[in-house]
This record gives sequence, C-alpha cells and structure tokens, in this order.
Amino acid sequence: MQSCVLNAPGKINLYLEITGDRPDGYHRVVMVLQSVELSDRVRLTLKGNEIRLRCEHPDVPHNESNLAYQAAALLQERTGQEGGVEIAIEKQIPVGAGMAGGSTDAAAVLVGLNQLWNLGLTLQELQALGSELGSDIPFCVHGGTMLAIGRGEKLSPLPDLQPIAALLGKHRDLSVSTAWAYTHYKTAAKRDRGPISAMLSAIAHQDAAEIGRYLYNDLESVVLPYYPQVAQLKATLQQAGGFGATMSGSGPTVFALLPSIELAKALQANLAAAHPEIAFWVTQTSPAGISMVENTPVSPPA
Repeated sequence: MQSCVLNAPGKINLYLEITGDRPDGYHRVVMVLQSVELSDRVRLTLKGNEIRLRCEHPDVPHNESNLAYQAAALLQERTGQEGGVEIAIEKQIPVGAGMAGGSTDAAAVLVGLNQLWNLGLTLQELQALGSELGSDIPFCVHGGTMLAIGRGEKLSPLPDLQPIAALLGKHRDLSVSTAWAYTHYKTAAKRDRGPISAMLSAIAHQDAAEIGRYLYNDLESVVLPYYPQVAQLKATLQQAGGFGATMSGSGPTVFALLPSIELAKALQANLAAAHPEIAFWVTQTSPAGISMVENTPVSPPA
C-alpha cells in the first residue's frame, strides 16, 4: 500500500490591502503572504476506489465540503484517475483562524497525489488547479514569502526572510467567516496605511523592525469593531514589546512579530496564564511550502 506524509505550513498576512471589486464577486487585493512553521500533517494512502477523509478535530468536515477532499476529486476528474485515496489530517493550525489551514491541507493533497499517482504535473499546473478551489491554495503549494495580487492567486516570489519569531493568539470559541468579512468591507471605514512599497523594501533589507512597522490588514476595519475581543487581543500583543501586531487574513487570529523565540515563549506563558480563553502559539516565519516528510513505496505482493 503506497502512502506519503506531507508537512502543510500555515500562513500569515504581513500586508492585506483591498483595492476594489471584481465582476466575479471577489475583491482585488494586494497582499504579502508568509509561510510559518506552524503546520498540519497530511497522510495520503492509496486505498480502494473512493476518497475518504478523517480528522480528529471536531470542526473539520469529513465530506465533500472539505477543500482537501475537493482537491483529490478535482485531480481525479482532470487526470482520469480511478483509484481512491484516504486522507488523514492531523490539525495543528487553528481552524477558522485566517491562517489558510484548509487551503494548505488541499495544497498538500495536490502535491502528494501528483507524486503518488505519477501525474508529472508542474508546480504551476498544481497552482492553477488549486486556484479553482481557493485563492490561498496556489500560495500554499509554493510557500515562502510572496506578493499576491488579483484575487490572491497571481503570485510573485519575494526574498526569503530570515526567521522572525511570531506569537499568535486566537479566542478558542471564535471563528470569523472570510466571506462575511469581505462582504461587509464595502461599508467599512478606510484606514491610513503604509505603502506596499515600504513593506517590500523592508523585506528586501531583511529588516524585521520595519516589517513590523508596516504590518497592515484592511479587514481589521470590519472585524475589530464587530468583535471587540479581537481588538483587545491585538492591543495586548501590540503592548508586548515586539515589532508590531496585526490580524491574519479575515481573523480572528492576531500575531505579533518578536525579536526572538525566547521572548515569544515567555510572553506565551504569561499571556496564557492571564487569558485562558485564548489559545497562543509560538512559531516563526518559514521559506518552505508543502514538503514531503515520508514516502512509503508500494509493498511487494505477498
């Protein structure tokens, strides 16, 4: 039985600017997307003739509504594969948190099945397939540091960052719908933002303090007024003594960039004790996207 295990990193948004509406119902955006080491593990096992998905997390669907399931079905449809696959997801990335957890699992399925089924699809072809399912999937396939435009699927690589420590926080019982956040953005008040050129310059110079200074997310103007607990979490992380803090994606995860992992761990311990209703994670930026952890060849016949 042939199987493989893939590492599926989450992402944070260092910059998210909404520049207008599109005729397809999406928004035009300019984003800087960044992989982090906080990752899911996805095991794919070629088995039977159906797609099956299992995950112990109670909020992860096990059916066709799961992006990972949809990724396998799309590959079957486009390539004529008739074999089945069992998808087992070990969640570490918080669910419904603006960190592309579902998208990175789908990206892992595309990359893994491309190898297990010997499809020979290029990175660009996998990204194009992923864009049919979700705007974050093309980025998750590649990972690293990327400038994203269009609806987020048009990607340009940026210089890989030297690791920057990050402390992430999310209220345990809170999720924010991406569709809701973007729909309500039209009525949100505009905020002052630093130019995207300033963020790109900070990345080019590997200047973590400047990257922190120019963190920006237009969706905060929607989410923070509606969810004051997220606004308070951002304020708490801003006061932690790091380079800056902002919300990732549509939230409700907020992250702070910090000078060291040691400081991040110390803050995590203090804040977790003071705020048991919030889950905190320590991670750091990563240059890697989907990667193979384990690949088991076909067992010889008995």
